[in-house]
Amino acid sequence: MPALPRTIGVAVDLAGCPNRCRHCYLGVGPNRKLPKGILREVAGAFTSWKRPGENTPYFTSVDIASSYREPDYANDYRELFDLEAELSRRTPRRWELLSVWRLARDPSYAAWAATLGPRVCQITFFGGRKTTDWFCRRRGAFDDNLAATERLLEAGMVARWQIILTKRGLPELAELSALVCNLRLRERTSGLGRDFDVFCHLPAPDGEAFDLEGIRLEAFDLSQIPEELMDSTSKYFGGRINWEPESDITQRVLAGEVIAPYVPDETWFLISSGLDVFSNFGDMSPAWRLGNLCAGRLDSILAAFENDAPPGFRAAFHAPDAGLARRFGRPDSQRLYSPGDLKIRWIRLCCQS
Repeated sequence: MPALPRTIGVAVDLAGCPNRCRHCYLGVGPNRKLPKGILREVAGAFTSWKRPGENTPYFTSVDIASSYREPDYANDYRELFDLEAELSRRTPRRWELLSVWRLARDPSYAAWAATLGPRVCQITFFGGRKTTDWFCRRRGAFDDNLAATERLLEAGMVARWQIILTKRGLPELAELSALVCNLRLRERTSGLGRDFDVFCHLPAPDGEAFDLEGIRLEAFDLSQIPEELMDSTSKYFGGRINWEPESDITQRVLAGEVIAPYVPDETWFLISSGLDVFSNFGDMSPAWRLGNLCAGRLDSILAAFENDAPPGFRAAFHAPDAGLARRFGRPDSQRLYSPGDLKIRWIRLCCQS
């Protein structure tokens, strides 16, 4: 496990999320509304934290966020952005994710977001209207995606479409590809000086998506993906699509190949509305829980992170890959994964065993 960095982020689930997406590694926690004061208390606890016996705060920089699920879902999202800036001691960074729910409902939101950067927002589809709504567990999610795309373009921002692939949505991919043409998204985005990106992705088998394994694509399904979507996906990923049958990856691991554990570029601590603490090294299942801010001191929570105390950390960083492959690999399976995603599945099974 990497050492505890000096620069971290801390995100609190202050308002929740309008969706209950079936692919989300963050799970489907309750939508409790926490007071803003919680964010200030949590920020103070992390920014002032000192190692036992030391006199100087350990962290040199702590970014504070008021969400880790749907950004800007709270009605006072502008005030929360200002509070994040105050507590982070710098302007919060805006990743290429915005609230699609709010884009579809708040005419002023896209223009406000356009002033903050970056000028790209990713929107996720799972197929056509019925399938996308089913995956989001919310009626109207597909229509919100289309409305959000229009709002972004009107504000001079670029929409990027991600399509999560499963057997359920496979027959509807041609419909989505045609929609890109019918809405003239490539031409309209080109007018903004950018290319329109649409790409396909397999769900990582963690969080909610672990329950999608029964509809994961298999090798023979690839021929049903429209050629134009495969081409745009290959272009987006720099010419290489890293999807392989489970059997191939399993055989290589059994022969000695090692799959590097997932280590994010930045370390973030994610705090649920019940004040359970997780990190972005795994999902938000009990196997990755570091502790609770009400029940324990921050000392013990950070010690759990550094010492790989949760079962998820132990499986990810200490279980030999060949041993995981022998126990959980399916040598005849044609289900498609990237090597890293297949290891995520094995880690989950290891924690459940």
